[in-house]
Amino acid sequence: VATALVYEEVARVSAAACVILSVHNSLVAGIIARYGSEEQCARYLPRLARGDILGSYALTEAESGSDAGAMRTAARRDGEEWVVAGRKQFITTAPYAGLFVVFAVTDPARRPADGVSAFLIEPGFPGFSLGPEALKMGLLASKIAELRFDDCRVPGVNLLGEEGRGFRMALELLDTGRIGIGAQAVGIAQAALDAGLARSREREQFGRPIAEFQAIQWKLADAATRIEASRLLTYRAAYLKDLGRRMTKESAMAKLYSSETAVRVADDCVQIHGGYGFVKDYPAEKYFRDVKLLTIGEGTSEIQRLVIARQLLAQ
Repeated sequence: VATALVYEEVARVSAAACVILSVHNSLVAGIIARYGSEEQCARYLPRLARGDILGSYALTEAESGSDAGAMRTAARRDGEEWVVAGRKQFITTAPYAGLFVVFAVTDPARRPADGVSAFLIEPGFPGFSLGPEALKMGLLASKIAELRFDDCRVPGVNLLGEEGRGFRMALELLDTGRIGIGAQAVGIAQAALDAGLARSREREQFGRPIAEFQAIQWKLADAATRIEASRLLTYRAAYLKDLGRRMTKESAMAKLYSSETAVRVADDCVQIHGGYGFVKDYPAEKYFRDVKLLTIGEGTSEIQRLVIARQLLAQ
């Protein structure tokens, strides 16, 4: 719950900073703390906690986004090392990260459930390189790029968790990550509502503030109600996580509803600003650009609906 509160407040000011924070803490430090060996925790967690290095999480590939099990990046044993070959796409913080959690196929015959493993890879490992940065619509302060592994040599001690358990680890971490996305969405939506409220009081048309028109009031009322519902869905999922209970359905609900609410609220914020919502003099256009990724990253809205439906049908 404390983490959700932090993400919400940071995202309210800088969505890009919150993306970096969320990946670094929830996905990278989180997976090492849960699955790392004593030596791995001692080597990496203090540096991550101090901010000496930033962490990056590499699951997505050009041909495996929603279908993460279709990844092609592979790793094979070579003596005391692993040799990793492949590409990862759209990796947050890649240009300046000091540590990458990378998923690769280690047993093609058993993929994905028991044939994928996770590795801790540093930028200086032989065979590792960065591809070009992607030019994004929003979240411009958070850079993303391709990772290239050309027979990248990884020490055997940098296998994270058990061999073949990487895919299960990734899915479990996504449940937690979706709570973070929900909190980020709430923060951006709240910032957009605040901006819309302020502008509706300032902007006058037909001799009075547009806040006095019912069409605008309904936008504000709907936005405030949906944001509060999103906030409570997110806090509930976070609370279940704190209790150590499974929250796959609840985190998917929080992520789905909060992200789609944030997109709608940001859209209404632009509409309330009128022409000024389309220019950079006001923050409305930034909220609009920043928020869309939240309906895509860590599982699209379509995938969240599948997750929720499967959980309901399994009960």
